[in-house]
Amino acid sequence: MLKDFKDLQPGMTLDNAGLCAYFGCSPQGGMRRSLKTNTLVIISNHVESIYDDKWIGNELHYTGMGQVGDQQLNSQNKTLAESHTNGVSVHLFEVFVDKEYIYQGPVTLVREPYRKVQQDANKKDREVWIFPLQLTESQSTITIDTVIQSSQKKQRKFSKKSTEQLLEDAKASAQTDVGYRNASTKYYIRSEAVALLAKRLANGICQLCDQPAPFKDKFGQPYLETHHIEWLANGGADSPENTVALCPNCHKKMHIVNAAEDLQKLKHLKSN
Repeated sequence: MLKDFKDLQPGMTLDNAGLCAYFGCSPQGGMRRSLKTNTLVIISNHVESIYDDKWIGNELHYTGMGQVGDQQLNSQNKTLAESHTNGVSVHLFEVFVDKEYIYQGPVTLVREPYRKVQQDANKKDREVWIFPLQLTESQSTITIDTVIQSSQKKQRKFSKKSTEQLLEDAKASAQTDVGYRNASTKYYIRSEAVALLAKRLANGICQLCDQPAPFKDKFGQPYLETHHIEWLANGGADSPENTVALCPNCHKKMHIVNAAEDLQKLKHLKSN
């Protein structure tokens, strides 16, 4: 029997079987078309995904379907691109914990899709389609705590990689236009690979005062904090070239004083 979707509310969590049963869609893929319910389910997976979906305030810039090579505006990409005229209702889920699908609600395509370069499953540059979407009936139910916990899990995953692998991931995930989610304050979605690489290269030494980290964290690692030389709020990039590792005292100093001589030292360090 077709559902009117009134019993599924934003914030509810389904497993994969429940999602498929509810919408009558395929159990696989990030874009799942259902002819039975005339819906398109799209999934933004923040745990395991080659796609670089990005929130910019209240807009989700969602990457289309196709894992290898340039994406084409066909199949479900075409369905999403024409969703404002084809009568298909589009529903968004986000994943922060493996196999847990948090329902966000129906979404609407608010601007024309555009092209962008991302890496594919073989880590080769290719052109993808990006779809600017907004929730149509509610605000995002995702809390900043959920985003932070997901980021911490990613850092633990990246910590097991070699410096060479980490550098490759950091370069691939570097952002010039850093995404953010709206909450009580603006929260920038930083690359965990970029942050961890800065700490790895600092090797336990603050890159401003040149002193050892003041203590070790609960994992036994020297405690340093990542700092963007050109602040994200001022348009700075989230990239290895703009990121250093500082002790808590120097980090606070940079955000309160941001002295020209300190800034020059950090810029010189990265240029070399």
